[in-house]
Amino acid sequence: MTSTQPTLQIAGATATITLRRPAEHNRLDPDDVGILLRLVEQVRCDTTLRLLVLTGAGEKTFCSGYTLSQIGTRLDRSLEDMIDALETLELPTICAMNGSAYGGGTDLALACDFRIGVHGCKLFMPAAKFGLHYYPGGLRRFVSRLGPTATKKIFLTSMTLESEELLRIGFLTDLVRPEDLPAAIDKYAESIGRCDAGAVRSMKRHIDAIAAGAWNEGIGRSAYEASLRSEETVRRLAKLATR
Repeated sequence: MTSTQPTLQIAGATATITLRRPAEHNRLDPDDVGILLRLVEQVRCDTTLRLLVLTGAGEKTFCSGYTLSQIGTRLDRSLEDMIDALETLELPTICAMNGSAYGGGTDLALACDFRIGVHGCKLFMPAAKFGLHYYPGGLRRFVSRLGPTATKKIFLTSMTLESEELLRIGFLTDLVRPEDLPAAIDKYAESIGRCDAGAVRSMKRHIDAIAAGAWNEGIGRSAYEASLRSEETVRRLAKLATR
């Protein structure tokens, strides 16, 4: 593996995937997509993990999307499939947006459950300027997570959105100073770590199903009742009752 390819680091129960082309705004080459998919699947198979953090090297750009010179020749479903795989991870995911996001980098960030951005980061979606109709999975993510109005502004105008607006429309979950980004990630990791892993994974799965319109209350009721009978829930409730 070369120094410019994405890397995976594991510290305790937190996995971190880092994009490694800061001099090129952390663009994604075709070969990077397969590497990212393998890293995501490695995280999926590790049941000891509680959180995945996705970030970029450097201080300017989180990810500038797919390499422009390859869009017309090598862009197939692989990018979409990789981002879908990230979206469907059962453990919580954070995009630590160390900088701006462009093109497919915006969708990569949006596939995460939480996006912590730094002041001054921007979003720009150039698809319409290229004459490109964005791939279906990406449009679905934007509409389901941000709503049609914000999605139309991003895709139909190709305007650049500043960090404060990204927070307002819900693209960013949190907005912090660059020096506070590690502490913000640690806060999420500590809070998630105090929760029951099974309950977190189950509720994430059901929340995503509700958002996708692929959920029924009976399934949710069964999951709720099963959790009431679990030994872990009984133990935690008993511990709280003694305080």
